Amino acid sequence: MKIVSIAVSKKKGVTKHPVDEVILVEGHGIKGDAHAGDWHRQVSFLAVESIDQARKMGLDVGFGDFAENIATEGIDWKTMPVGTCLKLGETVRVEVTQIGKECHTRCAIYYKAGDCIMPKEGVFARVLTGGVLRRGDAIEIFNHAERSKEK
Repeated sequence: MKIVSIAVSKKKGVTKHPVDEVILVEGHGIKGDAHAGDWHRQVSFLAVESIDQARKMGLDVGFGDFAENIATEGIDWKTMPVGTCLKLGETVRVEVTQIGKECHTRCAIYYKAGDCIMPKEGVFARVLTGGVLRRGDAIEIFNHAERSKEK
């Protein structure tokens, strides 16, 4: 399980642009990203396998086009329970807070991609421990017992 792409944007509802590395801030999200803040959807995840499936359906999409912050390989996010804790890279820890989301309006992502898979396949998390995150970093699942030992 690893990070394939990291993407950020200054505004909500638009596609994000890929970057090589970001700083995640505890209790806030990705420094400089529009979705960061004091709420439960600080960071968004989407499987590269889901993006590839959208491409196979004829959509002209790339990393960041679904407004995902982190595209991953080897994780089936649709089956990830809320409350799951993950270690990203060397120091970052996040907790899954929501699977999918409701889209109230058709945003720029819908018009660019022709559909949006985030409402069904996107996952959101809050940052438990911050740090630097880079493309290619490993992802590990860890349990709450390990989490409480780290505090």
